Amino acid sequence: MPRVAVIGDGQLARMMHTEAIELGLQPRVLAGAPDASAAQVFGDVQLGDYTNFDDLHATIQGASAITFDHEHVPNEFLQRLLDEGYNVEPRPQALIYAQDKLEQRMKLKELGAPVPPFAKFDSVEDAREFWELVDGRVCVKATRGGYDGHGVWFPETLQECEQLVTDLLEKGVVLYAEEKVQFARELSAMVARNRDGEVKAWPVAESRQADGVCHIAIAPAPELPAAVAKQCRDLATKIATKLDVTGVLAVELFECIGEDGASKILVNELAMRPHNTGHWTQDGCVTSQFEQHLRAVLNWPLGSVDTLEPVTVMVNTLGAEEDPQMPMEQRVIEVMRRYPEAKVHLYGKSWRPGRKMGHVNVTGYDATSTLAIAQHAAHFIVHANWY
Repeated sequence: MPRVAVIGDGQLARMMHTEAIELGLQPRVLAGAPDASAAQVFGDVQLGDYTNFDDLHATIQGASAITFDHEHVPNEFLQRLLDEGYNVEPRPQALIYAQDKLEQRMKLKELGAPVPPFAKFDSVEDAREFWELVDGRVCVKATRGGYDGHGVWFPETLQECEQLVTDLLEKGVVLYAEEKVQFARELSAMVARNRDGEVKAWPVAESRQADGVCHIAIAPAPELPAAVAKQCRDLATKIATKLDVTGVLAVELFECIGEDGASKILVNELAMRPHNTGHWTQDGCVTSQFEQHLRAVLNWPLGSVDTLEPVTVMVNTLGAEEDPQMPMEQRVIEVMRRYPEAKVHLYGKSWRPGRKMGHVNVTGYDATSTLAIAQHAAHFIVHANWY
């Protein structure tokens, strides 16, 4: 059976491993440390640095497919591997639009996808002009490297914006800005595409944030009109096809409600890998995002994305301000005892406030009760008490 090399040692690689061994694959990971989340579970671990080409090259020997749990591998390295005949998925020509947010915005606009007004900031003068253009509704972003709320700023005054831009440009941060959107909620349209061009789209999920980090995903998104859900899935399918994405693509969306009550959809960001908003698929779908990603990068037929129950809720377990004295094992046992329907997924990470330690999935028949169970279970995992 094929060997798949995964570059990146986080929880996404860890959960890919689970599906890889079920499929009989030979998974290998390039990890930065032996105690990294993925390195704890992979049987074949290559220790090294993904920004070192020799480490990268050593990891992929004999691999039928090379894929990632993040977008930060230098694109020039990936192109060299492609030139040597290796199967890199997604390919650098697509991955650039997940790595560089300004490139992403420009490409999406070119494709006719709905995006907020945006502009590159090369100077304070650029910031002043854009501030006036959008009447002070400015979100400043680093073009590269930001995630989970990092690399994003919301200045409240023009003076604050000017000072922020001055400081960041002096530090060499490449910046752009977009209009701060007034949205009703965030949605996630996830698809998978293989090299032959087959695409499967999961039901659209609603995602809720906590301090810039995804905290809750509810699928299908409650009370989302069927026509809007189809619009989101079609948009994600179009983006995956036009960008020639292979593997899982998450299209994060804003749902805005107009004065007439109609939904307007805007693209927030893209991720070309399994994504936090798709963790619900592990227990809520015939084919999880992790299995589907592996199928796609190997150019295998894609699996069914039918749901197993009417509703699935995912709640992240984010590290509390203080780590409870109760051992994690006991917390899990207590959750299992009270909520046998809850599926607990832990990442093997040490405690840190706000850190993604794991998540809880619960399936059910209505969003309200299913969400309540998932929140109660996740709260106990985090705080070791019931509320």
